[in-house]
Amino acid sequence: MSAAVLLSETVMAEKKQDLQDTQRYWVRITLTSVAVKPLEKVAEDVKARVEDMNLKLKGPVRLPTKTLRITTRKTPCGEGSKTWDRYQMRIHKRVLDIYTTSETIQRLTLCDLDPMVRAEVKIEGGST
Repeated sequence: MSAAVLLSETVMAEKKQDLQDTQRYWVRITLTSVAVKPLEKVAEDVKARVEDMNLKLKGPVRLPTKTLRITTRKTPCGEGSKTWDRYQMRIHKRVLDIYTTSETIQRLTLCDLDPMVRAEVKIEGGST
């Protein structure tokens, strides 16, 4: 009798593993950079990889550019003419949403990125 119970437990474990393998997730990849060309190249590379795997994709969505500005006086002592330096940094973002399984998530995240591009991967809820 214990062998039958053990066998049924292993069958249940295998079914549970198969169910986990077929679970699908929404994966959101957020790409951020101060340079547009490397950002667009990485976004297109990710899009091409997703399309090669025949996965459902939304994006790349271009988010509004965030501009950070600093205005400071040129002279350190405060004397002299009132001249100012204006510095700014523009931050560009792209968002890609992918509907995929856990196996393909691992294959998607194993890619080389440009050093100027920062990628953030979020995995949201699984469904069968």
